[in-house]
Amino acid sequence: MTLADLERAAASKPEGLHELSDSLVFGEGDPDADLMIVGEAPGEDEDLSGRPFVGRAGQLLDRILASVEIDRADVYITNMVKFRPPGNRAPKPDEISASLPVLREQILIVRPQIIATLGNTPTQWFLGTKEGITRTRGRWHAWQGLRVFPLYHPAYLLRNPGRERGSPKWDTWQDMLTLKAALVALGAKTGPLVIDTAEQTVLF
Repeated sequence: MTLADLERAAASKPEGLHELSDSLVFGEGDPDADLMIVGEAPGEDEDLSGRPFVGRAGQLLDRILASVEIDRADVYITNMVKFRPPGNRAPKPDEISASLPVLREQILIVRPQIIATLGNTPTQWFLGTKEGITRTRGRWHAWQGLRVFPLYHPAYLLRNPGRERGSPKWDTWQDMLTLKAALVALGAKTGPLVIDTAEQTVLF
């Protein structure tokens, strides 16, 4: 299956997503990316455009990537949930569960070597924890043999614009330097990726 095939299939919402918008925001970027960025769910701007991370938070994400010379076009960007929740509320546990088959298939197709999770929702799912992002960010974790690196969500940084040492923006700068160094040190991809779908459940 290709990403284009998966996108066509994902446009048919499962029943568990009936409360969400009808506009699919599938994901975009390099289909062979070493880095996959996973957020929570689309917002209003993404719902209207059909593209992930294009609003104010997305524009800040672009600047964050550019600050360490990572081109957005060289990564693959998506969300846990592919349709906008009403009022931009957090996705419900059953909505996350209903969205997981598409996310897992995206990961299998792209075969990233590193997954950067943005904010609590994707981080808690990938790490199998209820710990908040302030405790998990900036450290390496493992999921299904892949490296996972949690980051603050850009929307959180917009609400906390301070740049002093120890601030969320300062921490993000340090985290991005770590992430960039890891990307530079990567070797070539090897072999197919296998995901054990029985390994993890939603913890909320």
